[in-house]
Amino acid sequence: MPQDSSHHDARPSHQPGPAQASAPHRVVVIVDESSNPFELGCTTEVFGLHRPEIGRALYDFRLCSPEPSTLMRDGFFTLTGVAGLEAADAADTLIVPNRPDVDVPRRPAVLDAVRRAHARGARLVGLCSGAFTLAEAGVLDGRRATAHWQWADSFRARFPAVRLEENVLFVDDGDVLTAAGSAAALDLGLHIVRRDHGAGVANAVSRRLVFAAHRDGGQQQFIERPVPDLPDESLAPVLAWAQEHLEMPLTVSDLAARAAVSPATLHRRFRAQLGTTPLAWLTRERLALACRLIERGATQVETVARRSGLGSAANLRALMRRERGLTPSAYRQRFGPPAK
Repeated sequence: MPQDSSHHDARPSHQPGPAQASAPHRVVVIVDESSNPFELGCTTEVFGLHRPEIGRALYDFRLCSPEPSTLMRDGFFTLTGVAGLEAADAADTLIVPNRPDVDVPRRPAVLDAVRRAHARGARLVGLCSGAFTLAEAGVLDGRRATAHWQWADSFRARFPAVRLEENVLFVDDGDVLTAAGSAAALDLGLHIVRRDHGAGVANAVSRRLVFAAHRDGGQQQFIERPVPDLPDESLAPVLAWAQEHLEMPLTVSDLAARAAVSPATLHRRFRAQLGTTPLAWLTRERLALACRLIERGATQVETVARRSGLGSAANLRALMRRERGLTPSAYRQRFGPPAK
């Protein structure tokens, strides 16, 4: 199970940073028969709401459907009053429909809309079984993607040309992104906000959602959480302490000592509760802190590296290139405060 995020370093040219954007980025969600209301709610929460904590809407958001009346999953309710499928042709980011029965093909009009969007360079997003929609449209051939663990065997058998990555929360393959399951829709949505608007804005959105700001894309889909024996084995106290001392040269042994356990026990608890290792968690937290420092106006790479605990400017540059697809200077230009 890889611990690095399943992210592609490339950033599509049609994705401007906020300082360069002349109009809000348009996100369009296709809702089709039997679509899951949960994913629809996730996309609306992340992309559709005005953000008073930020002072503006982040996206121009709309729903569309191939029919005037769309019966949602299990007949829970009927959706009406949304745009027709032609709205998909104006999307900068197109989120495709999922469905509980993955063996039922999507209607040709929906697949054609996905193909047209891909051909003109729009970003495509598939949530949960939405990966099947993208694969049916043929836009995942030779690409990396993920799907819910329950359907992994079926997906692989039907779409052998797709490079399926099992047991990860989401895959960012540049202009095509997929999330494994329902809750992972929030993880991928926040990842997209972070990619478009920076870590500070993504953190503000996550706080409003009362949701973890960053679960790494490479984290496994299912994490065992056995009922703990007394005393409490929660990692929360040691995580909170570490986040307040990221500038220190913390080691796994330091975290284990703080938690009053052996390093081996700490590793087991990190795996069970977070699905990652202590060192990988530390590195991601430090990189997130470095991004926040840059967004707040820190200009010296050496200073950012030291204050975030990453040590050297070279280490910071390497991590930012790998995890954000940008150099520190490019990240500052895109997400930092405007020049005075």
